[in-house]
Amino acid sequence: MSESETELIVGIDLGTTNSLVGVVDSGFPILLADESGRRLLPSAVSFPEGGEPLVGEPALRNRSLLPKTTITSVKRLMGRRPAEVENEDLSYEIRSGSDGFAEVSIQDQFFRPEEISALILKRLKATAEAALEEPVKKAVITVPAYFNDGQRNATKRAGELAGLEVVRILNEPTAAALAYGLDKLGEQSRVAVFDLGGGTFDISLLELREGVFEVVATNGDTRLGGDDVDRALLSLLTEKLSLSDLSGEQSATLLEMARRAKEALSTEETFTVQLPFFQGDQSLTCEVSRDELERAAQPILDRVRKPCLRALADAKIGDAAEQLDQVILVGGSTRMPLVRRMVAEIFGQEPNTTQHPDEAVALGAAIQAGVLCGRVRQVVLLDVTPLSLGIETYGGLMNVILPRNTTIPAKAGELFTNPVANQEGMSIRVLQGEREMARDNWELGYFTLAFEPGPKGSARVGVQFEIDENGILKVLARDTKTNQDTVLKIENSAVDVEDEQVEAMISESVEHAFSDMNERIWTEAKMKSEEMLAALDMARAALGEALPEEEKATVLSAEKAVREALNTEPPDAQKLKQANQQLDEATEPLAALLVEKAMAQALEAQMTAPSAES
Repeated sequence: MSESETELIVGIDLGTTNSLVGVVDSGFPILLADESGRRLLPSAVSFPEGGEPLVGEPALRNRSLLPKTTITSVKRLMGRRPAEVENEDLSYEIRSGSDGFAEVSIQDQFFRPEEISALILKRLKATAEAALEEPVKKAVITVPAYFNDGQRNATKRAGELAGLEVVRILNEPTAAALAYGLDKLGEQSRVAVFDLGGGTFDISLLELREGVFEVVATNGDTRLGGDDVDRALLSLLTEKLSLSDLSGEQSATLLEMARRAKEALSTEETFTVQLPFFQGDQSLTCEVSRDELERAAQPILDRVRKPCLRALADAKIGDAAEQLDQVILVGGSTRMPLVRRMVAEIFGQEPNTTQHPDEAVALGAAIQAGVLCGRVRQVVLLDVTPLSLGIETYGGLMNVILPRNTTIPAKAGELFTNPVANQEGMSIRVLQGEREMARDNWELGYFTLAFEPGPKGSARVGVQFEIDENGILKVLARDTKTNQDTVLKIENSAVDVEDEQVEAMISESVEHAFSDMNERIWTEAKMKSEEMLAALDMARAALGEALPEEEKATVLSAEKAVREALNTEPPDAQKLKQANQQLDEATEPLAALLVEKAMAQALEAQMTAPSAES
């Protein structure tokens, strides 16, 4: 089938700082330019009073003049609550919408972040249609690997508001690896994708084997990027120029100058900051050096180390980073010499800088779009779940159904039963995280499945988790007796905690691994104890004095040991497990007597039953 006969799908990098659109043409991925010949579209939208919204460069030029009505870095607000972004340095105002998620306040109007992102996507769509001279209706859109379901769904809604059917949500590091992989990698390669953009940082380790890309580990920081370096340099400039009590317009102007200085210092040793008529008729100037920039940026950029080391550990590489065939740099912030030196130090090799750092993600999105519409063949892309997914089970335990780094799309399930008699339903609490106890993980959703009350263990409930290719989760619970299904689609599931806690989850799980596992073992042993003690009371009531005195004394001794172990402070899981085992062994004769008694009663009932007439 020729390309003219295939369905057109474009690839879009919806970035924090800049956005791009691309397509596969004649078998090659290309990025599309606007009428001015620019491929990079600044991710900025400005709302001038009484006029139509401005997008891209015109909006960026308005940032100094209209800081409160010019929206930049809106990607950081996608699918998040105001409390999660309260420490962000935003020039515009936000509020909590009716559903609790952030909205941007502009001239007494309120916009969802996806509505503003949709304006950026509309401009990219128009650029593609002008360049290709045909309608564009479908797109692949990239997101940071650490975007949760709510953020991914918000991105998808932004595409729909822009008049696009979003056929795939693609992780940015994976897209970048795809861009490098087609013509740079061998048949069997392992690479690290270090993606430091304007607002987010992601590190992913991928393997390419016979045309199949697989993400084997991913980590990152959703609140780390070049914007943070800009703000650090802004503080440095404020100090050097002895400035205070800046207006919003002055802060925006100085922040723009900090960004220019940062970019210039990637290639120059010094940069002269010039601020004409900055304070009335007073102009200001100062010189900033690369050394000064790097000292200001070092504490911020040091935060990339832990995610990198955790990703290496998850991929079972650890200290042997030399096992990597290549380290790929993505994102404009990786142009900084300091970042490149840090990457070389962390991974023990010089990074690959052959691709344009701002364009690699968009090229990968275009390639994936080409795969989906048949313009590129023999490439398969597999993503993974960044954190484990499961449900809370009896005793407050986390029961993992889809482990961390499971390749998606994926589907898995388990069968559960009622832990107590006469239970009328089961609460399904969907969790995400790496800790052993449910309380230490994040709740993504909650629902209840009703079923017919009955004895303990009589109910059978199947719980199935399914993640589609966009990383969106559906949870199905089925009462196997009635075949009644309850389905929960996890949408807008922003976890109401600071984002730093998301990145800290894996390190916390390692830090608390010993105590968490001890608590899990203790909880399981305690539930076993309570079950055995309840059964023992029932057995005594059923047998009366039938158990010989010697065996009765053994059971009493074992029972006493269990009860003492239950009351031990601090809890001793191993002691309780040993006591449970001893009680289990001590009650074997009692269990045998119960079986004999049941058999005798059944035989007696059979003999006394009236016989049928012949």
